[in-house]
Amino acid sequence: MKRSADAMTEPAKPVFLTKVERERLALERRQAAVSDQRRTALDLLQSLPRPPPPPPPGGPPPSGSSSAPRDFSSSHQDSSDRDRDRDRDRDRRRDDDSRRDRDRGRERDRDDSRRDRDRDRDRERDRRDRDRDRDRERERERERDRGDRERGDRGDRERDRVEKMAEREREKELDAIKEQYLGSKKPKKRVIKPSEKFRFSFDWENTEDTSRDMNALYQSPHEARLLFGRGFLAGIDRREQKKAAAAHEKETRAELRRKAGVEDRPEDDVVDKKKAAAAEMYDAFDMRVDRHWSEKALEEMTERDWRIFREDFNISYKGSRIPRPMRKWTESKLGTELLRAIDKAGYEKPSPIQMAAIPLGLQQRDVIGIAETGSGKTAAFVLPMLSYITRLPPISEENEAEGPYAVVMAPTRELAQQIEEETVKFATYLGIKVVSIVGGQSIEEQGFKIRQGCEIVIATPGRLLDCLERRYAVLNQCNYVVLDEADRMIDMGFEPQVVGVLDAMPSSNLKPENEDEELDEKRIYRTTYMFSATMPPAVERLARKYLRNPVVVTIGTAGKATDLITQNVIMVKEQEKMSRLQKILTDLGDKTAIVFCNTKKTADMRAKDLDKAGFRVTTLHGGKSQDQREISLDGFRNRRFNVLVATDVAGRGIDIPDVAHVINYEMPSSIDTYTHRIGRTGRAGKKGVATSFLTLENTDIFFDLKQMLIQSNSAVPPELARHEASKFKPGSIPDRPPRRNDTVFANH
Repeated sequence: MKRSADAMTEPAKPVFLTKVERERLALERRQAAVSDQRRTALDLLQSLPRPPPPPPPGGPPPSGSSSAPRDFSSSHQDSSDRDRDRDRDRDRRRDDDSRRDRDRGRERDRDDSRRDRDRDRDRERDRRDRDRDRDRERERERERDRGDRERGDRGDRERDRVEKMAEREREKELDAIKEQYLGSKKPKKRVIKPSEKFRFSFDWENTEDTSRDMNALYQSPHEARLLFGRGFLAGIDRREQKKAAAAHEKETRAELRRKAGVEDRPEDDVVDKKKAAAAEMYDAFDMRVDRHWSEKALEEMTERDWRIFREDFNISYKGSRIPRPMRKWTESKLGTELLRAIDKAGYEKPSPIQMAAIPLGLQQRDVIGIAETGSGKTAAFVLPMLSYITRLPPISEENEAEGPYAVVMAPTRELAQQIEEETVKFATYLGIKVVSIVGGQSIEEQGFKIRQGCEIVIATPGRLLDCLERRYAVLNQCNYVVLDEADRMIDMGFEPQVVGVLDAMPSSNLKPENEDEELDEKRIYRTTYMFSATMPPAVERLARKYLRNPVVVTIGTAGKATDLITQNVIMVKEQEKMSRLQKILTDLGDKTAIVFCNTKKTADMRAKDLDKAGFRVTTLHGGKSQDQREISLDGFRNRRFNVLVATDVAGRGIDIPDVAHVINYEMPSSIDTYTHRIGRTGRAGKKGVATSFLTLENTDIFFDLKQMLIQSNSAVPPELARHEASKFKPGSIPDRPPRRNDTVFANH
């Protein structure tokens, strides 16, 4: 009850009607009003008094004439009723006409009043418009007056500013004259506190103002004519400079003649026209370009020529007191016998690594050479080594027990034997004895050869350390060491053996660590050459320990294959590899190809399959004896076999001429190995092709392989480009998505 009472006392809430409902209610109200008006009119008509009926035409009958006939009275009654009705209708029409006249009068009055109101309203609007126009005109007048005053003030301010600038310029000129004749006080040097020395100051000082002087004399300086118009400015068209000089000379002559009062002569006009024509004409002598370095003699080379020379061959140095590279063999300081041997070997011009490294080796500098595979690194260290040995006394019975003069270490037997062949070829006219010490052969025979005396020992690190430990060899007078393919030796685990060999050499002949210290010309210092296609941290650590102030020579980009190799990468399934391989080898015809596998077992199986398919194939891996490996390499070099199936034993340093195609049947796990494998082709300036079969199991190399293909402008397979492993370096963590994208589940 209480709630109902409260509800009754509360004010009713407003109800909002739609447009349709509002229209319907308005229509109903209008109809009700119209019906009310009609009802009112009818009530008014009915309330009016009715007029008496008119008398009949014959007069009223006498009241006492009862003797009138009955028919006459009834007809008279009917006619009176009709007359009464006619009179009532006439009165009603008259009332309607009068009411209509009243309504028209009221409507006319209403129209007159409305016209009067409209006339008054128009009159008021005109009056307001006139007032508004008058106010706008007054405001316009005030704005014009204000603008005139501001222009007057601005002109006054501009005159004041010009006068102040002129006064300031006069003061500056006066100060400059005083400073020129009376001298000026030098500002006291500001002493910087140690605490402020390395703190950046964001405030400008007056001495740091580099804006142009406000003096008009210095804003448009006179341009001096070099050599009275006969000189030229660099970087500007010489023909335009000659035209400007001729015009300037003509104006100067005309000015001089005018001052002297001499009239122009026809001869002077002819001379001026000839000079203008000569300036307009293309002068080949003035437009000449300096000759290229290849057209200059050695003594004509400038610093700019040497810079262009290094850029042409992509040679870069890192070190101090670097000698000039050699441009050709005849300009090198090699002996006559070495030049004869080079000519006999068919080396027409040196390669970039030879141009840069041989002058350093002739100065007995320690060198770290980083160059692409197949760039001629062997001759780059063999020729300086032979030149160094020619200055030493020959090996005789007196000193043969002290060991060789030079040692070359290589990671594989094949590479060591290849270096031996190159060294023997260059030492043809020098009478220098070379001995190679590699595994797979009798160590006693090799020790006997060393004891008979030799100048150069070329060895693998393990076998050389065995000879040293068994006292078959000593290195008491060895002062020239070469580490070829140093990164490969470290990768193969030969770092302890390499360190053992280097420690077995005399340490008293190391160069001083201070590079500014002068070397004793009478002493013989140890010279260390280290060559590699890449430079991993372990090799750098070795170089810091045993090399003294080395010069780093880089040809191209470290770890990059030569641009002469066309790299093709194919995404295949494991079962598709053999058919693809046979198709590639069939298309090669009689050209040679190397097929690389990761394991010895896979190499033997693929060689057997290719042999059944009719290919002339041989194998090379660490499971074969030394004789078998030499027979395989010789047969491949002599074209008895045109396909060599090998492991990474053949991936480093082995120089087999004219290898047309390298096929990675199985991809290696590192990009360095891949670089060395494909480097077996495209050697000595010749072009080559490398094809690699890539599967989804080789994700470790995806990232580096994609980067190398992009750098060499080679095609990247779409599967490799889209794969997730090609977007992040192995071992790195990709960028974690923002935490706001995480979905959090709450337990209730």
